[in-house]
Amino acid sequence: MKKTVKTPNPVLKWLMVSAGMLCVGLGTLGILLPVLPTTPFLLLAAFLFARSSEKFHSWLLTNRMFGKYLKNYMEKKSIPLGIKIYALSFLWASIIIVIFFFIKLLPVKIALFLIASLVTWHILSVKTG
Repeated sequence: MKKTVKTPNPVLKWLMVSAGMLCVGLGTLGILLPVLPTTPFLLLAAFLFARSSEKFHSWLLTNRMFGKYLKNYMEKKSIPLGIKIYALSFLWASIIIVIFFFIKLLPVKIALFLIASLVTWHILSVKTG
């Protein structure tokens, strides 16, 4: 992985680390909430940490939950088949349960279906690695 330029300004560095932590939190929530995307938040966190904190960048890329997945996505621009199957299965199972049992408003049901469809399209458009 190539080295990136670090931010010399301590205030900007603190803001970037804070934003990176927020992105890690949102990405982690995205694992549990099918409408919240995981990958974009984790990629943004990796970008922010690469420019602000070698310690947090290393932690993120070696994290047992998503480090290998992130490295694979960043280096090979691919998602392993097993991850694709898991993500799409969890996404659609959750969306179907929410649409049929928890949401009453038709426009919200349609919006959730469209979001899930777009996420599915994105996952399927990324090469399998």
